[in-house]
Amino acid sequence: MSGGWNTIESDAGVFTYLLDNLGVKDVQFEELLSLEPSALAELYPVYGVIFLFKFPTDTPYRTGDKPLDGTFDYDASENIFFAAQTIQNACGTQALLSVLLNKTDPSGAEGPEAGFVDVGDELRDFRDFTMVLPAEFRGEALSNSEKIRDVHNSFARSSPFVDETTRRPDDETEDAFHFIAYTPVNGVLYELDGLQPAPISHGTCSTDEFPAKVMDVLQRRIARYDATEIRFNLLAMTRDLRIRARELGDMDLLAREERKRADWRFENALRRHNFVGFAGEVLKGVVRMKLGQGEGKYEEWVGQAKEKMKKRIDERKGAGGDKDVVMED
Repeated sequence: MSGGWNTIESDAGVFTYLLDNLGVKDVQFEELLSLEPSALAELYPVYGVIFLFKFPTDTPYRTGDKPLDGTFDYDASENIFFAAQTIQNACGTQALLSVLLNKTDPSGAEGPEAGFVDVGDELRDFRDFTMVLPAEFRGEALSNSEKIRDVHNSFARSSPFVDETTRRPDDETEDAFHFIAYTPVNGVLYELDGLQPAPISHGTCSTDEFPAKVMDVLQRRIARYDATEIRFNLLAMTRDLRIRARELGDMDLLAREERKRADWRFENALRRHNFVGFAGEVLKGVVRMKLGQGEGKYEEWVGQAKEKMKKRIDERKGAGGDKDVVMED
Protein backbone atom coordinates (compact mmCIF):
# COMPACT_ATOMS: atom_id res chain seq x y z
CA MET A 1 0.00 0.00 0.00
CA SER A 2 1.05 3.59 -0.52
CA GLY A 3 1.73 6.02 2.28
CA GLY A 4 -1.71 7.61 1.83
CA TRP A 5 -5.19 6.63 2.97
CA ASN A 6 -7.44 4.87 0.48
CA THR A 7 -11.24 5.07 0.29
CA ILE A 8 -13.17 2.38 2.15
CA GLU A 9 -16.84 1.46 1.85
CA SER A 10 -19.54 2.24 4.38
CA ASP A 11 -20.20 -1.42 5.08
CA ALA A 12 -20.95 -3.22 8.33
CA GLY A 13 -18.60 -6.09 7.50
CA VAL A 14 -15.74 -3.74 6.61
CA PHE A 15 -16.09 -1.70 9.79
CA THR A 16 -16.54 -4.76 12.02
CA TYR A 17 -13.40 -6.49 10.83
CA LEU A 18 -11.48 -3.22 10.74
CA LEU A 19 -12.15 -2.99 14.49
CA ASP A 20 -11.29 -6.65 14.94
CA ASN A 21 -7.92 -6.14 13.21
CA LEU A 22 -7.21 -3.17 15.45
CA GLY A 23 -7.59 -5.42 18.51
CA VAL A 24 -11.06 -4.33 19.66
CA LYS A 25 -13.05 -6.97 21.51
CA ASP A 26 -16.75 -7.89 21.25
CA VAL A 27 -17.94 -5.04 19.00
CA GLN A 28 -19.65 -5.10 15.63
CA PHE A 29 -21.52 -2.83 13.22
CA GLU A 30 -25.06 -3.19 11.94
CA GLU A 31 -26.51 -1.31 8.98
CA LEU A 32 -29.77 0.48 9.77
CA LEU A 33 -32.40 0.70 7.05
CA SER A 34 -34.82 2.78 9.07
CA LEU A 35 -34.68 6.01 11.07
CA GLU A 36 -37.16 4.62 13.58
CA PRO A 37 -35.67 4.75 17.11
CA SER A 38 -36.92 1.21 17.74
CA ALA A 39 -34.64 -0.12 14.99
CA LEU A 40 -31.65 1.20 16.93
CA ALA A 41 -32.96 0.45 20.41
CA GLU A 42 -33.38 -3.26 19.69
CA LEU A 43 -29.60 -3.54 19.16
CA TYR A 44 -28.89 -2.49 22.78
CA PRO A 45 -26.24 -1.85 23.94
CA VAL A 46 -25.45 0.70 21.21
CA TYR A 47 -22.25 2.74 21.55
CA GLY A 48 -22.91 5.21 18.74
CA VAL A 49 -23.69 5.56 15.03
CA ILE A 50 -21.67 6.42 11.93
CA PHE A 51 -23.51 8.51 9.35
CA LEU A 52 -22.42 8.77 5.70
CA PHE A 53 -23.81 11.61 3.60
CA LYS A 54 -23.09 13.60 0.48
CA PHE A 55 -20.82 16.45 1.43
CA PRO A 56 -22.78 19.65 0.83
CA THR A 57 -22.03 21.73 -2.22
CA ASP A 58 -25.23 23.73 -2.44
CA THR A 59 -26.69 22.61 0.91
CA PRO A 60 -25.54 24.76 3.87
CA TYR A 61 -23.23 23.01 6.31
CA ARG A 62 -23.17 25.74 8.91
CA THR A 63 -24.07 29.41 9.15
CA GLY A 64 -21.16 31.62 10.07
CA ASP A 65 -19.57 30.40 13.29
CA LYS A 66 -22.56 28.28 14.31
CA PRO A 67 -23.69 24.82 13.20
CA LEU A 68 -27.15 24.56 11.66
CA ASP A 69 -28.21 22.26 14.48
CA GLY A 70 -26.79 22.07 18.00
CA THR A 71 -24.00 24.18 19.46
CA PHE A 72 -20.22 24.01 19.33
CA ASP A 73 -18.75 22.83 22.62
CA TYR A 74 -15.17 24.12 22.48
CA ASP A 75 -14.33 22.86 25.96
CA ALA A 76 -15.52 19.31 25.36
CA SER A 77 -12.39 18.11 23.54
CA GLU A 78 -10.43 18.44 26.78
CA ASN A 79 -12.46 15.57 28.22
CA ILE A 80 -13.61 13.57 25.18
CA PHE A 81 -11.75 12.24 22.16
CA PHE A 82 -12.21 14.61 19.23
CA ALA A 83 -9.72 14.92 16.36
CA ALA A 84 -9.59 17.35 13.48
CA GLN A 85 -9.52 15.68 10.06
CA THR A 86 -6.18 16.50 8.46
CA ILE A 87 -6.09 14.07 5.53
CA GLN A 88 -8.42 12.86 2.78
CA ASN A 89 -10.13 9.47 2.78
CA ALA A 90 -9.56 8.82 6.49
CA CYS A 91 -12.96 10.10 7.67
CA GLY A 92 -14.54 6.64 7.88
CA THR A 93 -11.96 5.29 10.29
CA GLN A 94 -11.85 8.64 12.09
CA ALA A 95 -15.61 8.55 12.68
CA LEU A 96 -15.32 4.97 13.92
CA LEU A 97 -12.59 5.95 16.37
CA SER A 98 -14.60 9.00 17.47
CA VAL A 99 -17.19 6.62 18.90
CA LEU A 100 -14.83 3.89 20.05
CA LEU A 101 -12.28 6.04 21.89
CA ASN A 102 -15.06 7.69 23.86
CA LYS A 103 -16.16 4.30 25.16
CA THR A 104 -13.02 3.49 27.13
CA ASP A 105 -12.83 3.70 30.90
CA PRO A 106 -9.53 4.96 32.37
CA SER A 107 -10.03 2.62 35.31
CA GLY A 108 -10.00 -0.33 32.90
CA ALA A 109 -13.51 -1.49 33.87
CA GLU A 110 -14.62 -2.30 30.34
CA GLY A 111 -17.93 -4.01 29.87
CA PRO A 112 -21.29 -3.50 28.17
CA GLU A 113 -23.03 -2.97 31.50
CA ALA A 114 -20.89 0.11 32.14
CA GLY A 115 -21.13 1.25 28.51
CA PHE A 116 -17.41 0.71 27.96
CA VAL A 117 -15.47 -1.28 25.36
CA ASP A 118 -12.20 -3.20 25.48
CA VAL A 119 -10.32 -1.38 22.70
CA GLY A 120 -7.09 -3.31 23.17
CA ASP A 121 -3.67 -2.14 24.27
CA GLU A 122 -2.66 -0.40 21.05
CA LEU A 123 -5.71 1.86 20.73
CA ARG A 124 -5.75 2.49 24.48
CA ASP A 125 -2.12 3.68 24.29
CA PHE A 126 -2.98 5.83 21.25
CA ARG A 127 -5.84 7.48 23.14
CA ASP A 128 -3.73 8.10 26.24
CA PHE A 129 -0.99 9.68 24.13
CA THR A 130 -3.30 11.95 22.10
CA MET A 131 -5.67 13.14 24.83
CA VAL A 132 -3.09 15.65 26.05
CA LEU A 133 -2.90 17.17 22.55
CA PRO A 134 -5.20 19.74 20.92
CA ALA A 135 -7.66 18.45 18.30
CA GLU A 136 -5.52 19.36 15.27
CA PHE A 137 -2.53 17.43 16.62
CA ARG A 138 -4.73 14.46 17.45
CA GLY A 139 -5.72 14.45 13.79
CA GLU A 140 -2.07 14.53 12.75
CA ALA A 141 -1.28 11.68 15.13
CA LEU A 142 -4.11 9.63 13.64
CA SER A 143 -3.04 10.38 10.08
CA ASN A 144 0.53 9.34 10.89
CA SER A 145 -0.35 6.11 12.70
CA GLU A 146 1.09 3.34 10.51
CA LYS A 147 -0.89 0.64 12.32
CA ILE A 148 -4.26 2.34 11.92
CA ARG A 149 -3.52 3.40 8.32
CA ASP A 150 -2.39 -0.09 7.29
CA VAL A 151 -5.49 -1.73 8.77
CA HIS A 152 -7.70 0.93 7.13
CA ASN A 153 -6.04 0.45 3.73
CA SER A 154 -6.34 -3.33 3.95
CA PHE A 155 -10.11 -2.89 3.49
CA ALA A 156 -9.88 -0.56 0.48
CA ARG A 157 -11.40 -1.94 -2.70
CA SER A 158 -8.58 -2.97 -5.02
CA SER A 159 -8.58 -1.22 -8.41
CA PRO A 160 -5.87 -1.08 -11.08
CA PHE A 161 -7.44 2.01 -12.65
CA VAL A 162 -8.10 4.57 -9.88
CA ASP A 163 -5.82 5.77 -7.11
CA GLU A 164 -8.02 7.61 -4.63
CA THR A 165 -4.98 9.06 -2.86
CA THR A 166 -4.16 11.23 -5.88
CA ARG A 167 -7.61 12.77 -6.38
CA ARG A 168 -7.44 16.52 -5.93
CA PRO A 169 -9.57 17.92 -3.11
CA ASP A 170 -11.06 20.49 -5.50
CA ASP A 171 -11.99 17.86 -8.10
CA GLU A 172 -15.72 18.30 -8.74
CA THR A 173 -16.05 15.55 -11.34
CA GLU A 174 -17.72 13.26 -8.82
CA ASP A 175 -19.71 13.63 -5.63
CA ALA A 176 -17.85 13.71 -2.33
CA PHE A 177 -19.15 11.84 0.71
CA HIS A 178 -18.25 12.23 4.36
CA PHE A 179 -18.49 10.15 7.57
CA ILE A 180 -19.36 11.61 10.96
CA ALA A 181 -20.13 10.08 14.36
CA TYR A 182 -22.87 10.53 16.95
CA THR A 183 -22.43 9.17 20.43
CA PRO A 184 -23.55 9.93 24.02
CA VAL A 185 -20.63 10.94 26.24
CA ASN A 186 -20.93 12.05 29.86
CA GLY A 187 -24.69 12.54 29.51
CA VAL A 188 -24.51 14.64 26.33
CA LEU A 189 -25.27 13.70 22.70
CA TYR A 190 -22.27 14.75 20.63
CA GLU A 191 -21.83 15.03 16.88
CA LEU A 192 -18.15 14.40 16.13
CA ASP A 193 -17.10 15.69 12.72
CA GLY A 194 -13.40 16.22 12.06
CA LEU A 195 -14.16 18.98 9.55
CA GLN A 196 -15.81 21.09 12.26
CA PRO A 197 -13.85 23.23 14.74
CA ALA A 198 -15.24 21.47 17.82
CA PRO A 199 -17.64 18.75 18.98
CA ILE A 200 -21.29 19.71 18.44
CA SER A 201 -23.57 19.26 21.44
CA HIS A 202 -27.19 18.25 20.82
CA GLY A 203 -28.19 18.48 24.48
CA THR A 204 -28.47 16.09 27.37
CA CYS A 205 -28.77 12.43 26.46
CA SER A 206 -28.61 9.23 28.47
CA THR A 207 -27.77 5.86 26.95
CA ASP A 208 -31.46 4.91 27.01
CA GLU A 209 -32.46 8.18 25.31
CA PHE A 210 -29.82 7.90 22.59
CA PRO A 211 -31.89 6.04 19.95
CA ALA A 212 -34.74 8.57 19.99
CA LYS A 213 -32.55 11.67 20.25
CA VAL A 214 -30.01 10.74 17.59
CA MET A 215 -32.75 9.75 15.11
CA ASP A 216 -34.42 13.11 15.65
CA VAL A 217 -31.14 14.90 14.85
CA LEU A 218 -30.58 12.76 11.74
CA GLN A 219 -34.10 13.34 10.45
CA ARG A 220 -33.61 17.10 10.70
CA ARG A 221 -30.29 16.84 8.92
CA ILE A 222 -31.64 14.74 6.05
CA ALA A 223 -34.63 17.07 5.69
CA ARG A 224 -32.25 19.87 4.64
CA TYR A 225 -31.41 17.97 1.46
CA ASP A 226 -33.42 17.90 -1.73
CA ALA A 227 -36.13 15.24 -1.57
CA THR A 228 -34.47 13.36 -4.47
CA GLU A 229 -31.24 12.85 -2.51
CA ILE A 230 -31.30 9.34 -1.04
CA ARG A 231 -27.61 8.53 -0.78
CA PHE A 232 -27.26 8.17 2.98
CA ASN A 233 -25.94 5.30 5.04
CA LEU A 234 -26.21 4.66 8.76
CA LEU A 235 -24.19 2.12 10.75
CA ALA A 236 -24.65 1.36 14.43
CA MET A 237 -21.74 0.32 16.64
CA THR A 238 -23.06 -2.35 19.00
CA ARG A 239 -21.93 -5.19 21.18
CA ASP A 240 -21.26 -8.40 19.26
CA LEU A 241 -24.73 -9.86 18.68
CA ARG A 242 -23.39 -13.39 19.07
CA ILE A 243 -22.84 -12.67 22.76
CA ARG A 244 -26.52 -11.82 23.19
CA ALA A 245 -27.49 -14.97 21.30
CA ARG A 246 -25.39 -17.12 23.64
CA GLU A 247 -26.72 -15.35 26.74
CA LEU A 248 -30.33 -15.93 25.60
CA GLY A 249 -29.69 -19.43 24.31
CA ASP A 250 -31.04 -18.31 20.92
CA MET A 251 -29.37 -20.78 18.58
CA ASP A 252 -31.21 -19.46 15.50
CA LEU A 253 -29.86 -15.95 16.10
CA LEU A 254 -26.39 -17.34 16.75
CA ALA A 255 -26.47 -19.33 13.51
CA ARG A 256 -27.60 -16.25 11.54
CA GLU A 257 -24.84 -14.15 13.05
CA GLU A 258 -22.20 -16.80 12.32
CA ARG A 259 -23.37 -17.01 8.69
CA LYS A 260 -23.22 -13.22 8.46
CA ARG A 261 -19.65 -13.22 9.75
CA ALA A 262 -18.71 -15.86 7.18
CA ASP A 263 -20.23 -13.74 4.41
CA TRP A 264 -18.36 -10.68 5.66
CA ARG A 265 -15.05 -12.57 5.66
CA PHE A 266 -15.64 -13.72 2.09
CA GLU A 267 -16.61 -10.24 0.88
CA ASN A 268 -13.62 -8.65 2.60
CA ALA A 269 -11.33 -11.19 0.95
CA LEU A 270 -12.74 -10.24 -2.45
CA ARG A 271 -12.09 -6.55 -1.73
CA ARG A 272 -8.38 -7.25 -1.50
CA HIS A 273 -8.16 -8.45 -5.08
CA ASN A 274 -8.87 -6.99 -8.50
CA PHE A 275 -10.09 -9.42 -11.12
CA VAL A 276 -8.92 -7.69 -14.30
CA GLY A 277 -6.17 -10.25 -14.85
CA PHE A 278 -8.56 -13.10 -14.11
CA ALA A 279 -11.16 -11.72 -16.55
CA GLY A 280 -8.49 -11.26 -19.20
CA GLU A 281 -7.38 -14.89 -18.87
CA VAL A 282 -10.99 -16.08 -19.07
CA LEU A 283 -11.50 -14.12 -22.30
CA LYS A 284 -8.27 -15.52 -23.73
CA GLY A 285 -9.45 -19.01 -22.86
CA VAL A 286 -12.80 -18.44 -24.58
CA VAL A 287 -11.04 -17.18 -27.72
CA ARG A 288 -8.65 -20.16 -27.73
CA MET A 289 -11.61 -22.52 -27.32
CA LYS A 290 -13.48 -20.88 -30.18
CA LEU A 291 -10.45 -20.88 -32.43
CA GLY A 292 -9.86 -24.52 -31.60
CA GLN A 293 -13.24 -25.42 -33.09
CA GLY A 294 -11.89 -24.94 -36.58
CA GLU A 295 -9.29 -22.93 -38.46
CA GLY A 296 -10.51 -20.02 -40.52
CA LYS A 297 -13.65 -19.62 -38.41
CA TYR A 298 -12.64 -16.33 -36.77
CA GLU A 299 -13.45 -14.09 -39.74
CA GLU A 300 -16.69 -15.98 -40.23
CA TRP A 301 -17.73 -15.25 -36.61
CA VAL A 302 -16.91 -11.58 -37.02
CA GLY A 303 -18.95 -11.45 -40.24
CA GLN A 304 -21.90 -13.14 -38.57
CA ALA A 305 -21.78 -10.65 -35.70
CA LYS A 306 -21.77 -7.74 -38.15
CA GLU A 307 -24.73 -9.16 -40.02
CA LYS A 308 -26.68 -9.55 -36.79
CA MET A 309 -25.90 -5.99 -35.80
CA LYS A 310 -26.92 -4.69 -39.24
CA LYS A 311 -30.17 -6.64 -39.02
CA ARG A 312 -30.97 -5.13 -35.60
CA ILE A 313 -30.26 -1.61 -36.88
CA ASP A 314 -32.46 -2.16 -39.95
CA GLU A 315 -35.27 -3.45 -37.73
CA ARG A 316 -34.94 -0.39 -35.48
CA LYS A 317 -35.12 1.92 -38.48
CA GLY A 318 -38.15 0.08 -39.75
CA ALA A 319 -39.82 0.61 -36.39
CA GLY A 320 -39.13 4.35 -36.51
CA GLY A 321 -36.05 4.21 -34.30
CA ASP A 322 -32.82 6.16 -34.47
CA LYS A 323 -32.00 7.10 -38.10
CA ASP A 324 -28.46 8.18 -37.35
CA VAL A 325 -26.95 4.92 -36.10
CA VAL A 326 -23.66 4.18 -37.84
CA MET A 327 -22.13 0.73 -37.87
CA GLU A 328 -18.36 0.73 -37.69
CA ASP A 329 -16.02 -2.04 -38.79
